[in-house]
Amino acid sequence: MSWIREGELNLLEKISANILKAGPMPKHVAFIMDGNRRFARKKNMERQEGHMQGFNKLAETLRWCKHLDIREVTVYAFSIENFKRSKNEVDGLMELARHKFEKLLDEWENLEKHGVCVRVLGDLNMLPLDLQQLIAKAVVSTKAHNKCFLNVCFAYTSRYEITNAVREMAWGVEQGLIKASDVSEPLLSECLYSNKSPNPDLLIRTSGEVRLSDFLLWQTSHSCLVFQSVLWPEYSFWNLCEAILQYQLNHTSIQKARDLHREHQAFQQLEADRACVAEHLQHHGNGKPADAQRRQEALLRYSTCREERIQDFLEALKRKRDSFFNDLWSDGVST
Repeated sequence: MSWIREGELNLLEKISANILKAGPMPKHVAFIMDGNRRFARKKNMERQEGHMQGFNKLAETLRWCKHLDIREVTVYAFSIENFKRSKNEVDGLMELARHKFEKLLDEWENLEKHGVCVRVLGDLNMLPLDLQQLIAKAVVSTKAHNKCFLNVCFAYTSRYEITNAVREMAWGVEQGLIKASDVSEPLLSECLYSNKSPNPDLLIRTSGEVRLSDFLLWQTSHSCLVFQSVLWPEYSFWNLCEAILQYQLNHTSIQKARDLHREHQAFQQLEADRACVAEHLQHHGNGKPADAQRRQEALLRYSTCREERIQDFLEALKRKRDSFFNDLWSDGVST
């Protein structure tokens, strides 16, 4: 089954989509695609077939999102916790992933036509090497595409992602790229696997479960969360419309919360910069209090230097991550 489905919406779906698009639309939607195993039990089929049906539903959902002008989709494909399942099921999921990423590479021309950039978020080192190489090839070969974005969270949990971001900042301090005082909430966001993406506007979980299961905990603090009882393989265009309507009904309060959070972050950064400048002036001012103009000039110099340090650090981090994918891709080509 193709990753990219062609085809138009039917007349009723088109009318409904146009009505929805008259209101505020989410630009980035995240899915916890839950219910594949329960669907398999319900239909008396093998678990692996349930997971296959779940992938088919993802391809169909991506088509709906394209018609609804949703340019970015993030999906929870495989949690680190899933490694605790039976060996047969884990091996089956790895084999399914191999097959689907091979299929994706076969469809490169179609991905280029639609401008689809594929990103895989998670610790790929936990995966079999051949699967790592397939993923790296998919990521590297589509990284220049910019019309729409598919983020696949694989070997991922949010707590692991946050822990890794803290390690990256610690690495930056050890390398002398940033100072410990540069560490902040916005900088941590820039060190997450998802740093290239805006935070999701809408997160949808299927199957009736009402928990996030360690998915995008940091990124969804100001997102609309919608929990739906339908099993993922039975998800429909109308279920998606219902979730978008919930987002629209809550859009004003969500946007207000985001704006207040941005203002609070800016205020916190300003206060942190002032504290650093005050400490510096105290140690280098020969005991004389600095006047307001001198303090303001020092604050401007300090904030400019901090921003330059952070940009240099983020560029170094990007090179390190790009090198990981490029090396995997090169090793895969040479074998």
